[in-house]
Amino acid sequence: MFLSKNSNHRYKMTIKERIQALRREMVAAGVDAMIIPANDPHQSEYVADYWKNRTYFSGFTGSAGLLVVLADYAALWTDSRYFLQAEVELKDTGIVLHKQQVQHAPEHVSWLTDLLAAKATIGVEASLFSIQQIAYLKSYCQNKNIVIKDIEGITNKIWLDRPALPDTTAYEHEVKYTGVHRDDKLKQIRAFMEQKGAQHYFISGLDEIAWLLNIRAWDIDYTPVVLSYLLVNQDDVVLFVQDHKIPTLLKENLAKSGIRLQDYHTIGAALKQIAPQNSIYVDKGNFSWAFESIIQATIIAEQSVIMPMMAVKNDTEIAHFRSVMVKDGVALTHFFKWLEETVQTEELKETEVAKKLSNFRSQQALYKGDSFGAIVGYKGNGAIVHYRAEEATCATIKNEGMLLIDSGGQYLDGTTDITRMVCFDDPTEEQKKHYTLVLKGNIALQTAHFPKGTTGVQLDVLARMNLWNNGLNYGHGTGHGVGFFLRVHEPPQGFAESTTTLRGSTALEAGTVSSNEPGFYKTGEYGIRIENLILCVPSDKNSDFLSFEAITLFPIETKLIDLSLMLPAEIAWLNAYHERVYASIAPALEEEARAWLWKKCQAIG
Repeated sequence: MFLSKNSNHRYKMTIKERIQALRREMVAAGVDAMIIPANDPHQSEYVADYWKNRTYFSGFTGSAGLLVVLADYAALWTDSRYFLQAEVELKDTGIVLHKQQVQHAPEHVSWLTDLLAAKATIGVEASLFSIQQIAYLKSYCQNKNIVIKDIEGITNKIWLDRPALPDTTAYEHEVKYTGVHRDDKLKQIRAFMEQKGAQHYFISGLDEIAWLLNIRAWDIDYTPVVLSYLLVNQDDVVLFVQDHKIPTLLKENLAKSGIRLQDYHTIGAALKQIAPQNSIYVDKGNFSWAFESIIQATIIAEQSVIMPMMAVKNDTEIAHFRSVMVKDGVALTHFFKWLEETVQTEELKETEVAKKLSNFRSQQALYKGDSFGAIVGYKGNGAIVHYRAEEATCATIKNEGMLLIDSGGQYLDGTTDITRMVCFDDPTEEQKKHYTLVLKGNIALQTAHFPKGTTGVQLDVLARMNLWNNGLNYGHGTGHGVGFFLRVHEPPQGFAESTTTLRGSTALEAGTVSSNEPGFYKTGEYGIRIENLILCVPSDKNSDFLSFEAITLFPIETKLIDLSLMLPAEIAWLNAYHERVYASIAPALEEEARAWLWKKCQAIG
């Protein structure tokens, strides 16, 4: 195909030119505003390059954020984790940054509907919005008779060199890791369907499909999933996936479980063919609006039943989580020893440090990749909560100042996520105070005992109270759920300030794994965050209570602690934790690394 000079130019358009081209298409489509999310049709947190519409039209690369385009105004909403990053990436684009007050809250909706005139039209690409998101949008549109119009494919008219769909090969995640065979999981789903009176259960969440069928692939960076849909019927299961992505042996194993394959792109036609007298259960949080109008059957739209099943880990998964932390701790010991020794004689780029960390993890058994792009933030870059170092612009690390490293690994036997601080010279009194307040919050949450039924929003305050008492705070949630060789940010539970979020409103249950990561950020100077993964377990104080076990195994930097601010119980907890860290990791280390770890785990106070 030959391209005209004008067509060739469209491959190289600036952000401003892309927005202008989009506005012309919006006029042709008869819409007054367009909402461009960061979603794919599966409502994934991380999306394949093919679906990065928001990034293409805004230049903003953060994982959370949403673009609204009007005839004479364009705005991007994101939360405090990305404020500094967005200010940099939106420069000279003409797009205005709107700062979300509550993480994950759809604050753009009230703003947009207040701004638009009565009977205006909002355009969306229906495949990228869940029916829950559309219902929320409609609730604000009703009073002014604002119309929501599907303009599917409008972005394709401008984004001419869109990347291809991901194409990795799926593989079996063996029962020795998962603990439960897919047949047993499917039995649970069918029992639920019978209870709900549903003849079909439609699943579009990629992590839910991977978990339910015990399969993995790498169609999304950092998340081992295969691009697919799943339709569970009472007598068979249909996996909608590109046939060549399923190897012969896996295909045979799936067939033994009554699972047949159908082309990924035929899902719409298959849903349309479901008999009108039947009922189909869907997750309202990720069921695409594009499918709602084509289904003739009765739709039962509620919260996913698979989500809580995934969240509560079984005994096999918990055992693997504990053992994978030892491997991760070994890799981290080698890495931080290398870092501290190397920076004394060499200057290191942030990107170089991130690559080295991945390399140390890759030397561990069953490692498959990182669980997210490592955050290596030196000095002021550490204050950018979800900072991403770029080769051309990253900072050079010297033997001075503070460094924040937030990283994680994907192993066949578990997912890890940890944040630790390094201080290369003597910390200031202010740095020690801020660090200690963050540490006290981390310990307060880790040592909590609480009644069953307690939600994340009720516990979140424990991590913040020491900062609050000093007039300080942080803008992100305190913690998120973690999957088992799946999403590093797994719903539903976690710790958040708002009851309007799933993390804040979900009750903690025994068997769930969550992150505990309070922080403090001084813009332009440094960021502080301390993160462990914690397993929710029965409390030893009351059978109706729960508590936490810190399963991450790596020393917390003590050089930055102001002991005068620490309570005896906090010091005792930290010393006991370090004793456990050393006992767990040291046997897997050679003499030099073991000696380094011994120093890092010395008792304080």
